[in-house]
Amino acid sequence: MDVLLPTTVVGSLPQPNWLVDKDFMMSNQPPRVRLTSVWRVAEPYLEEAQDDATYVAVKMQEAVGLDIVSDGEIRRESYFNRFATALDGIDIDNPAEVEGRNKTRQIVPRVVGEIRRSRPVQVRDIEHMRAITDRPIKITVPGPFTMMRLAKDEHYHDKEALLMAYAAAVNEELRDLKAAGADIVQLDEPFVESFVEEAERFAVKGINRSLEGIEGTTVVHVCFGYGHYVHTEKPNAYSFLGPLNECRATQISIEAAQPNLDVTMLDLLPDKQVMYGVLDLKDHTVETPEIVASRLRRALERIDAERLVVAPDCGMKYLPSDIAYAKLAAMVQGRDQVRAELGG
Repeated sequence: MDVLLPTTVVGSLPQPNWLVDKDFMMSNQPPRVRLTSVWRVAEPYLEEAQDDATYVAVKMQEAVGLDIVSDGEIRRESYFNRFATALDGIDIDNPAEVEGRNKTRQIVPRVVGEIRRSRPVQVRDIEHMRAITDRPIKITVPGPFTMMRLAKDEHYHDKEALLMAYAAAVNEELRDLKAAGADIVQLDEPFVESFVEEAERFAVKGINRSLEGIEGTTVVHVCFGYGHYVHTEKPNAYSFLGPLNECRATQISIEAAQPNLDVTMLDLLPDKQVMYGVLDLKDHTVETPEIVASRLRRALERIDAERLVVAPDCGMKYLPSDIAYAKLAAMVQGRDQVRAELGG
């Protein structure tokens, strides 16, 4: 974009209470298998309801002044399961259990055959969004490393082979999303930060296969977990960031506000644009524009403004809607302060 310090979201936004059972959703871990009981609207009317809620999410992003908008992941039970459970070779009716982040246990799909994408999964999502906004649009897909870590492999018996099968499926989806009108595509790869030894072996290889032949802005998002769930102090440095400078993505998305990130981490990404988190999503207090501006000024000590994209730390789906959009408005206003200081 020809905009200095463009603003966007990482992906998700709050889903309305009339669409999802928020108490149920917020009292459970993000689902890795299908969790249809989260929806308040009956199946025959669900897609229309999701369309309406997506329209509101897009228009709210426009209203607060975001430069790049997403669909808010309104149609998803989690960032992960809409795509990951739509692939062939998956048994979601008889799930298994694997190690999750922070020594937790996760209920996940079982891989019982060749991972294949037999149909587009999120293309209609992009077509709908493209029809309702003229702003640049982005969409997210779970990355192959994270999907590999959140599956029970009973077919490949080889983590790298499973990873690359997921990567091929992601690449097919991204090609169709771009053809349908997506300006920006993003891979969500939070698990590279939790399983660093494995990530060092083959995560970049999987990311590169996923992004093969994909033109334009491509993003990889890494984080320490949703603020709603991570109540302990987050580390102020990433363990798997430098290797991402070598991947095909043009942009790396990192959280910085809640962990009070050591800004020297930005030195590890000299060849990338950086989507930099300036909103703490664990804290329901709305940042002032001055707080946002101060966080951006710290980042600008280590990175040129032309490489900096302004965003929340992570997805915002677990925040109350009014707080989420107030935070985004403050983010835009804080960005405007800094942009004025830069003469932009």
